Amino acid sequence: MDISSSMFRPAGRIEDLGVSEILTITARAAALKREGRPVIILGAGEPDFDTPDHIKEAAVAAIRQGQTKYTVLDGSPEMKRAIRDKFRRENGLDFAANEVTAGAGAKQILYNAMMASLNEDDEVIVPTPCWTTYFDIVRIAGGVPVAVPCDDSTGFRLTAEALEAAITPRTRWLMLNSPSNPTGSAYGEEDYRPLIEVLHRHPHVWLMVDDMYEHITYDGFRFVTPAALDERLRDRCLTINGVSKAYAMTGWRLGYAGGPADLISAMAVVQSQSTSCPSSVTQAAAIAALDGPQDFLADRAASFAARRDLVVDALNAIDGITCRKPEGAFYTFASCEGLIGSTTTEGVRLDSDRDFCAWLLDAANVAVVPGACFGLPGCFRISYATSEAELGEALGRISDVCRALRRN
Repeated sequence: MDISSSMFRPAGRIEDLGVSEILTITARAAALKREGRPVIILGAGEPDFDTPDHIKEAAVAAIRQGQTKYTVLDGSPEMKRAIRDKFRRENGLDFAANEVTAGAGAKQILYNAMMASLNEDDEVIVPTPCWTTYFDIVRIAGGVPVAVPCDDSTGFRLTAEALEAAITPRTRWLMLNSPSNPTGSAYGEEDYRPLIEVLHRHPHVWLMVDDMYEHITYDGFRFVTPAALDERLRDRCLTINGVSKAYAMTGWRLGYAGGPADLISAMAVVQSQSTSCPSSVTQAAAIAALDGPQDFLADRAASFAARRDLVVDALNAIDGITCRKPEGAFYTFASCEGLIGSTTTEGVRLDSDRDFCAWLLDAANVAVVPGACFGLPGCFRISYATSEAELGEALGRISDVCRALRRN
């Protein structure tokens, strides 16, 4: 018998992929914390606020009323009505029922869209740094992610010139995320307009936008989504959102999108053979979130803004670290280039951002995520979706250990 033939062999589409590095770092930090280490985890992209009571009560009521059966494949009629109302009320986008979809989180919406639209070797332009999932979903769907580096000089935003240079006959999608994970940078109308003009010159390129952090913006920034800026984008733009971040519903798993009916129909085919409908109880909660009071969103954004300022000021006070002030989301993306090459008190040389972040966990008991994970080495991401007291303690530790480094 050929023993090797009985061993598991992963499918080629995933053999070069791994579990999210963010999750791996968080899992290691959590394990150290369970062992008794005073670890502070600043890696998770999850609000520390609780899901509002009126949303939880809607879910409980749905259970008691027996709303525990399958619903329509990509969202109940009431769910789709709530999504359409949200898009119309907040974004000025008017979708028909067959132009919206709901799935088990925005990640599933992204997956459905890529699986439904990409042929082998189709290209997807992804400005980097970016959320790592974008690249891997494109690869699983048989496509080729095309990274377009965007650094601090452009506010981590894609420029029209860089977009034009990246487009080829094989380009299928441009992927944009605003406000961004990991940088917190956001595109205003003045940033989107030049990109839209490039897209008009290349009608074979479709636009996919991830608006997940729409309600977490600061300093009077005016959020806008591209499809609302130009009617000509209407037939080749997919606008993605969800309830996870704004409504603190990460574990509920409900994402949604609006776009052309043919695309939405093709995405339903993919979903029908994976999860089928999203949870009926989660849909009841999401309807309450979208239909219910929205005033608490501004209060939570203000709380995040105060934490942002605390983190940015503290990081910029550390010699060797520089940090741009983000316009939204709840992340800072700071450069640690000034500390790369330094030597620790134990004589270990920090040759990369991954080395730096691993050392912070060991020396300061603070878990952060290296920029290389998002496509831009020499940086690190902090999630400030935690209390000011915990942030203050973590930043104090980071400052103390960095001060002890021997700079080369």
